[in-house]
Amino acid sequence: MRPPTAPQAGAVGATRRSARMPSSVIRRFSYDEPRRCLRVTFVSGEVYEYDGVPPEVNAAFREAFSKGQFFGPNIRDRYPFRRIERDWRCG
Repeated sequence: MRPPTAPQAGAVGATRRSARMPSSVIRRFSYDEPRRCLRVTFVSGEVYEYDGVPPEVNAAFREAFSKGQFFGPNIRDRYPFRRIERDWRCG
């Protein structure tokens, strides 16, 4: 299964820092720097982990004004991913 599609088009910190933001596609994300693993929760409630994401990509994602526009070309389909769970608290 492919992660939800973002519309076309953060600072590196402690392990498993989480960020929430207003977005029509992404509800929250967190980054595990030692594992270079980015976990993204979409507004649909689907949760995916992306492996091998460099800290500088995480930092740029965190700082991006539009998370969805950054995610599409810079993360989705560029890194190996797996669906983790469905967050039933979401959408």
